[in-house]
Amino acid sequence: MAKDKVAYVCSNCGQESTKWIGKCPSCGEWNTFKEIKVAASTAASSIISPERFGGNGRQAAEIKPIRLKDIPYEDYPRIDLNDKELNRVLGGGLVPGSLILLGGEPGIGKSTLTLQTILNLPEYKILYVSGEESAHQLKMRARRLESTGNHGDGKDDNVIILCETSLDKITDHIQNVRPEIIIIDSIQTIHTDTVDSGPGSVSQVRECAATLLRISKSSGTPIILIGHINKEGTLAGPKILEHIVDTVIQFEGDQHYMYRILRSIKNRFGSTSELGIYEMRQDGLRQVNNPSEMLLAQDLSGLSGVAISSAIEGARPFLVETQALVSSAAYGTPQRAATGFDQRRLNMLLAVLEKRVGFKLMQKDVFINIAGGIRVTDLAMDLSVIAAVLSSNVDTAIEQGWCMAGEVGLSGEVRPVNRMEQRLAEAEKLGFTDIVIPRYNMQRIDKSKYNINLHPVRKVEEALRILFG
Repeated sequence: MAKDKVAYVCSNCGQESTKWIGKCPSCGEWNTFKEIKVAASTAASSIISPERFGGNGRQAAEIKPIRLKDIPYEDYPRIDLNDKELNRVLGGGLVPGSLILLGGEPGIGKSTLTLQTILNLPEYKILYVSGEESAHQLKMRARRLESTGNHGDGKDDNVIILCETSLDKITDHIQNVRPEIIIIDSIQTIHTDTVDSGPGSVSQVRECAATLLRISKSSGTPIILIGHINKEGTLAGPKILEHIVDTVIQFEGDQHYMYRILRSIKNRFGSTSELGIYEMRQDGLRQVNNPSEMLLAQDLSGLSGVAISSAIEGARPFLVETQALVSSAAYGTPQRAATGFDQRRLNMLLAVLEKRVGFKLMQKDVFINIAGGIRVTDLAMDLSVIAAVLSSNVDTAIEQGWCMAGEVGLSGEVRPVNRMEQRLAEAEKLGFTDIVIPRYNMQRIDKSKYNINLHPVRKVEEALRILFG
């Protein structure tokens, strides 16, 4: 009988070592190596034969190198999920044979989103593997989702529920059921007997994900894995899990807010800049088709420290409310805090405001908040952040009907931003009368198309002079 081997794997990047190392030589993290036991028969017993899931084993053995020009090109057929937001984030729909990882905080709505989506796909046979909830709990959740319209009337007989955590038994059921879509909730609860460790460990997550990947690629069945996140906000388990899957989707949002953000972190079949917005209700998640109205739902007239920016995330423009609060430092050390905005970029913008414009904020606390609980990465937010900070500092409100878009450089210049026409159309649609834009963008804009007043600026001083007089 062969003796089991002991190996050490980095839980952050998946680097393997024969002995324990304090610092990972690959990613540089400390104390991330975990001990795993590798059975002698693991390699042979964990191989899933392609013949079990519709593949051809003889063809797999006869794989030979092929020239790039000889590979036939065909676009991936997409499965329409009947969800515009989810389709947009995935790049147009679900690709057959793809492995998708959906992560998020506990209670954010991962299971609700997946169950709500599959209940709206009556034309597909779907296998829902639950390792955390019982079948009765899933039935109660399905009845609560009023948007499905089923209520136990027999229309949802295409969804098959399997409450199992053993990977070997799950593969047997997949072979018997032959589903068209598979949901695994969650990957941290699935375990295999070929690995001598508990569920959720580095070796278990890696082996189970690799096995599900082989099933997905050999049978052409898309598999959605639901994963948890740790206290740092990253997906739990080894970093190699994100490398194995084709698409990584993060479900973000604060539980105190009613809105949820679906963001693509990795996507082999589409863009990673798209995001979807949902509204959490008692009867499930509602798609938000117009995020600008969601973020600008309040009357902001007469309030200082508030600036409206025309931002673009993915393919959609929307107007974002930027809030700022500037106050005297209470304990001598000024605080810098940003919610939904990069704090390092905030420090850079404050340095530009002090050096190039002349406003002394060295001994003052500065707080920035992006309303709605969303996180924006568009550089066009720079101008609105500076305007909101100055508005709060002098306690003067920006006139109602004004918005802005522009990147700020280190020399105090307002740099051009992309897709200015879409930003102008969105601002005009929502009733804004004036917008501050970079002067360079005026060269490519036809003024006759828009009924909004354009104010081109070259420096930050010009923008502040226009806004505050």
